[in-house]
Amino acid sequence: MEVKQINELKPGSHIHLMGVCGTAMASLAGLLKDRGFKVTGSELNPYPPMSTQIENLGITIMKPYKAENLHPKPDFVIVGNVISANNPEAQELMKLGIPYTSLPKAMGEFIIGNRESIVISGTHGKTTTTSLMAWVATEVGVEPGFLIGGIAKNFSKSFQNPKGNFFVIEGDEYDTAYFDKVPKFIHYRPRHVILTSVEFDHADIYADLQAVKNAFSSLMKLIPVNGTLMACAEDPIVMELSQLAKANIKTNVKTYGLTQGDYRATVIKVQDNGSLFNVSYHKNGQKTDLGDYQVCLTGDYNILNTTAVIGLAHSLGWDLAQVKKALATFQGVKRRQEVLGEPGGVLVIEDFAHHPTAVRETIKGIVAKYPGRKLFAVFEPRSATSRRKVFQKDYVEAFKQADQILIAEAFDQGKIDTENRFSSAELAQDLTREAKRAQAYPGADSIVADLVKSSRKGDLILIMSNGGFDGIYTKLISALEARSAEIGTPI
Repeated sequence: MEVKQINELKPGSHIHLMGVCGTAMASLAGLLKDRGFKVTGSELNPYPPMSTQIENLGITIMKPYKAENLHPKPDFVIVGNVISANNPEAQELMKLGIPYTSLPKAMGEFIIGNRESIVISGTHGKTTTTSLMAWVATEVGVEPGFLIGGIAKNFSKSFQNPKGNFFVIEGDEYDTAYFDKVPKFIHYRPRHVILTSVEFDHADIYADLQAVKNAFSSLMKLIPVNGTLMACAEDPIVMELSQLAKANIKTNVKTYGLTQGDYRATVIKVQDNGSLFNVSYHKNGQKTDLGDYQVCLTGDYNILNTTAVIGLAHSLGWDLAQVKKALATFQGVKRRQEVLGEPGGVLVIEDFAHHPTAVRETIKGIVAKYPGRKLFAVFEPRSATSRRKVFQKDYVEAFKQADQILIAEAFDQGKIDTENRFSSAELAQDLTREAKRAQAYPGADSIVADLVKSSRKGDLILIMSNGGFDGIYTKLISALEARSAEIGTPI
């Protein structure tokens, strides 16, 4: 029988993934391999942590994209959204007539199916919130499957096949594939949804904020009447969109926040091991104390993310005592406020922040967690939006809490019109006019050289990029270690 749909494949069949090192694609590769399929993948420029995960799974990464990667001919192909119609592998795929689909459609049809799908969506906080939700669901015993756009340290991987009836998935608003121009989350069969925030982003595919709102509107309309929406009460666009949800508005549309919403968090203490906060539930004028919770995260945005998870768990009837234990043992996510080391007394932290709101809130959270340390904020404009001028002026406000700002040249702007390109030099100049110490650099090596000269024991270096940043992380750690070994730690 000729296979046409992924559901028709038998274990042992050969599935090839084009764009295998994307955060979601690497997770799908693991899910498929766990189910007994032969998995191969191709990529242009693999980088950790997903390339490492792929290699640890025993999957060879073919590079670059080329027609030969489809020989021998696989039984089925899954096409990532980084692939264009003129990609040599995509052209060979059409020539050979191999059945294919997109990642989101494969997830919906083959992995999620009729399970209770928990979709974590929004412009910010998806990966951390999905990781929190997956860990809580695991610890309360519902044996969920999950797909996370990063690697949660509690699992040491970004995926898990479900044994129970729940599947937790990061609901990205980015488009599905060159042949299916709808947001990924459209295919994820959403039953329970957390909506963290809605802002303009992905300037390469969305024309303006209204286009972004239209995408999330479609998600709201997919939530069934007996589903759940957990919406951030302090985001006006989220609250506007929540009115479109098909879920029962009186019983199944819930809100959360710090000062308003059905579920409200009050921060009790912030310290270097995380945050202690209280959550209360407000309904019909009555306030119910749901207890105090400890989590290793800091920053208002992370308290909001955690409160959303607590609220949804409470709405689903999960044991809050078990939820509390799960949150206390949550270890965080790689590349999200991740401590890389403290060579010579200089603390080095990595974060994925790239949107100006994320940059601002990340810096704010780090300052609260490590008061008194001089903060060097290092930034690489790498996302499709940050490489464009759309947020040129917004970044000035985003960096104001840092003591010194080091900005790399924007990554690969060749395909962006000159007048639309983000300028690192202009941002440095604008920050300097605001009495901030700021400088633009040609790349990672010059930034590392400057940091080795200027950082001192007790300082903190925060590196923010959503990509490989030319290996700056290991380069900086090595250089600081070498400095400490050769001349001692500068005082």
